[in-house]
Amino acid sequence: MKVTGQRTFDTPQQTVWEVLNDPSRLAKTIPGVESFEVEDERHWHANCNIPLGLGSLKMRIRFEKTEERPIEYASLKAKGDGVGEIMSMQTQFQLSASGSETQMHWEADVSIAGPVGSMGQRVLQPIVQQQVANVLDALDKQVQEAARAGST
Repeated sequence: MKVTGQRTFDTPQQTVWEVLNDPSRLAKTIPGVESFEVEDERHWHANCNIPLGLGSLKMRIRFEKTEERPIEYASLKAKGDGVGEIMSMQTQFQLSASGSETQMHWEADVSIAGPVGSMGQRVLQPIVQQQVANVLDALDKQVQEAARAGST
């Protein structure tokens, strides 16, 4: 299932880039994170209990940054394992400055195998869209915090 979109941040591009490339800040954007560990600047993992509306999905997710062009582009892949479930995601974002604002164009290709995945795209699409909205709202909060920290 592919999802795409864009978001505007009322902060400079460098600030948005720094947040997107700080695993500890990114961890705060992932729904249901219970623990988070950084291996190095390109690899980290999280134990999550991802809310899915009627229930939740407990997963250990491994993240790997696969490509980056500071301060404009990065791609990331994630693999998650849970009880009877496997999730994989490939995501990327492109940043561009627009005056004092930053435009982010993003896309993610998500697949889930197992009982949750068998619910079908029609059922999963609104759940995924809600989770994406939650991640973007949390990202906006992290960007605003970083901007305030940089201006004090």
